[in-house]
Amino acid sequence: MTNLILFGPPGSGKGTQAVKLAESFHLLHISTGDLFRSELKNETPLGMEAKKYIDKGELVPDEVTIGMLSNKLDEHEGKVDGFIFDGFPRTQPQAEALDKLLELKGTTISLVLALEVPEDEIVQRIKERGKTSGRADDLDDSIIRNRFQVYLKETAQVLDHYKKADKVIVLNGVGSIEDISQALVVAISKAK
Repeated sequence: MTNLILFGPPGSGKGTQAVKLAESFHLLHISTGDLFRSELKNETPLGMEAKKYIDKGELVPDEVTIGMLSNKLDEHEGKVDGFIFDGFPRTQPQAEALDKLLELKGTTISLVLALEVPEDEIVQRIKERGKTSGRADDLDDSIIRNRFQVYLKETAQVLDHYKKADKVIVLNGVGSIEDISQALVVAISKAK
């Protein structure tokens, strides 16, 4: 199995690249945002548990998120050649919980791909996206820069966690979608 984590700051294109990689390598693309929306829409027990926290504006506890991930992996067992996490885990405890979950399922993370994009480029991209996204926070420089700093602070620990296992590859996230996609495919192919 090829099991990947794709990291990048908000606006780095990781969602776009995750979809392309999932198609190229026959992987299940797992975005926790999509996962939450699906669980809530289907009113699953974990979705209803998550809703209690979301309705109060609180973060969903890691054990609820990991439970949703476990169900998603079970649902696709044997149907794909692995999976790609899009922006998860975001914290050290989440990385440790994910590692434990995967160990129980007899697998592990193969590779962590980190897209590096300078802060000014991120601001420009998100403001461009904001013209059509309908999200006011996509048009505010200070909010965008704060999200970038939070990303750096949170994910630095996660990258360090996987660097200890020699699983991290850092790639330039600036360029055309096709060029970045090709660089990711090459990195994954070399690591196999």
